[in-house]
Amino acid sequence: MKTVLITGCSSGYGLQTARRFLAEGWKVIATMRTPQEGLFPASGNLCVLALDVTQPDSIAQALDAAGPIDVLVNNAGIGLLGAFEATPMSTVRDIFETNTFGVMAMCQAVIPRFRARRAGTIVNVTSSATLAAYPLVACYTASKSAIEGFTESLELELKEFDVRVKLVEPGYGPTTSFASNGQQRMQGLIPPAYEPFAHSIFAGYAKVTAVTRETDVAEAVLKAAGDTTNQLRFRAGADALALA
Repeated sequence: MKTVLITGCSSGYGLQTARRFLAEGWKVIATMRTPQEGLFPASGNLCVLALDVTQPDSIAQALDAAGPIDVLVNNAGIGLLGAFEATPMSTVRDIFETNTFGVMAMCQAVIPRFRARRAGTIVNVTSSATLAAYPLVACYTASKSAIEGFTESLELELKEFDVRVKLVEPGYGPTTSFASNGQQRMQGLIPPAYEPFAHSIFAGYAKVTAVTRETDVAEAVLKAAGDTTNQLRFRAGADALALA
């Protein structure tokens, strides 16, 4: 039985991805900052662990508790919507701490284990915001674009040790907690000068019909985790696929 460790499993893509792997018979290490009960069906193949990807000690403790894993899915992330002009640099750093440096830290922690075994797969979840430009998400896009470049290079490094590295690129997911998980962080990020423009953008989002569902991302991650080819990118969702 293969084991997958998934970050950010309290909601959205991570939650659905963990459920999908469980349904496929994997042993699942579902991690989140604050473990919650009742998110998953009862299963002997499930272990829920606390993990804050911005804290080195938390990463070390979670990996020690998890034991050997075959796949790492870096899904944990936080959203940010607003005008960059109004975004404090402290908020920019917060976004990068989770979306960028947290992913890098998780990779750096598992690579020695995978390299020693000459086996393992890392799946980094980014965003279709890296495939086409969207307004009011400059900071978020930058944090995810950094992981795109990082993953491209890392894939070449680790291929030497038979370790695979993949990217999953979800589209716009209106049913996720992208906005709600950063409500406090986003306060004041649409100043009056930007309000007419922002309202037109939000109205456009409300009319979008081709979107990404949590199940789309779960399927893409599962596919990437089992892929033995040199394919690097796996797009998830009708809107992301339309950008191909």
